[in-house]
Amino acid sequence: MINYLLDLATDSLFWLALLAVFCAVAIIAWLLVRKANTFIGEYQSVFKETATGNLDDMFLFIDPQQLFIANVVALVFAPLLAYMMTGDFTIALLVFGLLIVVPLWVYKRMRKNRLKKFEQQLPDVLVMISGALASGSSLNMALQSVMLEQQAPISQEFMLFVREQRIGVDFDASLRNMERRIPLLDFSMFTAAMRISREVGGDLGEVLSTLADTLRRKSSMEGKIDSLTAQGRMQGIVMTGLPVLLGGLLFALEPEAMSKLFTTPMGWGLLSVIVVMEVLGYIFISKITSIDV
Repeated sequence: MINYLLDLATDSLFWLALLAVFCAVAIIAWLLVRKANTFIGEYQSVFKETATGNLDDMFLFIDPQQLFIANVVALVFAPLLAYMMTGDFTIALLVFGLLIVVPLWVYKRMRKNRLKKFEQQLPDVLVMISGALASGSSLNMALQSVMLEQQAPISQEFMLFVREQRIGVDFDASLRNMERRIPLLDFSMFTAAMRISREVGGDLGEVLSTLADTLRRKSSMEGKIDSLTAQGRMQGIVMTGLPVLLGGLLFALEPEAMSKLFTTPMGWGLLSVIVVMEVLGYIFISKITSIDV
């Protein structure tokens, strides 16, 4: 009888413990799902807001909802496909990391190229505005001529400025909007000249002509500096890529010996040191060859 009671108590404790574990797992799963839904909602909101602002600044009108869906699909299915094809979780994780980093890098590259092209067009635009003012045209007519005769991206920015003026936006507010989209020191000097001319008067055409000549000389000096530092930048690329190339050749010649770099703790530590030193070396060389004008 005592044994029967002990068995019954043991079974009861077992089922109570199992029930408690089930309840705990259910609560944790519910909390995780709720947290995941909150995170996805916040991520979607931030992603769409950021993408809309960034793309609009570059006059790329893409539906942020479709872009978000494409981003989620890529982040989920591309690593899964990589894992199914290779069977290596490290490669799938690497693909996931690349999908996070590469779009941001592409956007920054596109924005940098756009700003660089805008900076190259600016001196010609200043001369064009100065000539239009000297011939008796108003400032609005001169800006409209820039909008119609110049190429993107500078024509897009002035088109938006002119349209804001037509719908009654304050002149200074339109200039601030342009400065936000075009964070260049050269362009800030142009907007400052326009503000000063509008507030206190003066020969805006002469000021813009002088500014255009200054910007051309600055651009010429920057071109000479880029030419003089090109060899250093190329050496940085070669010295950074040379260990990677030699490692690939050694792996092709002696795969058994080189495989220990990827399969042993000592090899992982050595690879980590190599990667850190490679990155630091490239950063140092880039800093040395980067000269602010």
